[in-house]
Amino acid sequence: MNILITSAGRRVSLVRSFQKELKKASLESKVFATDSSPELSAACQVADGYFEVPTLDHPDYISILIDYCKKHDIVLLIPTIDTELQTLANYKERFASEEITVVVSSADFVSKCRDKRIIHRFFESQNVNVAKEYAKDDYQLPLFIKPTDGSRSVDTYIIRSKEDLTEYHFSNDKLMFLEYLDHDEYDEFTCDLYYGKDHSLKCVVPRKRVEVRDGEVYKALTVRNILVSYLKKNLSFIDGAVGCLTAQFFLHRTDEEKIFAIEINPRFGGGYPLTYLSGANYSKWIIEEYMLDQSIAEQFDVWESDLLMIRYDDEILVHGYKG
Repeated sequence: MNILITSAGRRVSLVRSFQKELKKASLESKVFATDSSPELSAACQVADGYFEVPTLDHPDYISILIDYCKKHDIVLLIPTIDTELQTLANYKERFASEEITVVVSSADFVSKCRDKRIIHRFFESQNVNVAKEYAKDDYQLPLFIKPTDGSRSVDTYIIRSKEDLTEYHFSNDKLMFLEYLDHDEYDEFTCDLYYGKDHSLKCVVPRKRVEVRDGEVYKALTVRNILVSYLKKNLSFIDGAVGCLTAQFFLHRTDEEKIFAIEINPRFGGGYPLTYLSGANYSKWIIEEYMLDQSIAEQFDVWESDLLMIRYDDEILVHGYKG
């Protein structure tokens, strides 16, 4: 019973967390990884094995993944990037027919998460506030502009004067004109949420984003604040949600009643290692639920608050690489 982490890239800590938890569970299982350029992927180099996959739009992408899983006794597949979630969610049943479980939320919920307008409506249905979206002929400055289907802060803009707006902003229907939430007034949190097989929320760990580089958090702090009880109340059950989800929120620095949801990414986030090291062991729970058929019955609150993570660059050497 082995595990495959797809599009592994730089997620060394995620690979190692599963390797560690498999060993602690006395399972003689391995963690494999895929990437489009595995020789250049740090996570692939620390995995127990890896293989190259074509791009997601390749017609044989799913078949290639399934063949590799069958060849290496892989029973659990864990996706890591936004662009692959919908495809893998759509093919969950095909993987299941080969006795391979894809730990991804339902295709319907993933679809909601991929469209920022739809996920805003979802939040509102759960009594969770979101930033106001303006009509493009009736807006207030300053503005925050982002695409409905974007990720990693690509194509986002802070607009403080009309001179900053261009024809591109008005003509691109995917760009949303949103109420600006000032970082001088609000702190930004990414909350790691764990949903069990029963789609119930088991754990909430808010991570304050201290410093972000290239769309991924480099300095972050766990904080036990109002977001924990707020999310347990309003997002205690999400139909179709399973495994690790990362949800972004803005919390006012002096008025805790002012909470605004930004988005949900139904996957492990780049800052998950901080949550894992704080004691919220989502890697272990996935192994227990999906490999050992155990239930995660109760909500888990025993994790370390005020734990600061400071990342740095490290080196992984690959001997004999021919390029």
